[in-house]
Amino acid sequence: QVQLVESGGGSVQAGGSLRLSCVASGRTLSDWGVGWFRQAPGKEREFVAAISWGSANIYYSDSVKARFTISRGTIKNTVLLEMNSLKPEDTAVYYCAADTAGWARDRAGEYDYWGRGTQVTVSS
Repeated sequence: QVQLVESGGGSVQAGGSLRLSCVASGRTLSDWGVGWFRQAPGKEREFVAAISWGSANIYYSDSVKARFTISRGTIKNTVLLEMNSLKPEDTAVYYCAADTAGWARDRAGEYDYWGRGTQVTVSS
């Protein structure tokens, strides 16, 4: 059974940066699509960014475009989310998800595996 584990969350002030990592146990992520989602208290889980197999397709939500960057790490079972110019409204639990078909998807229901999340808190 594949497990995804997120790390890198924490507390920062507005304008700061964090880098989240998504690591898969037991296999490479290089041939799977990977997405990042977030969920703030009292809100629905929302799409943040996604990267397809081979990094051919990369998508961002409008709210994070130009501030966040999704990429594949040098280690094949890792996907990164670099977050810059963080805002208080970015505060949420961030989840990574994997699509075994290799696509970059923006709908949570289309992913096959999920991590347990990492908390990101941005203070003003």
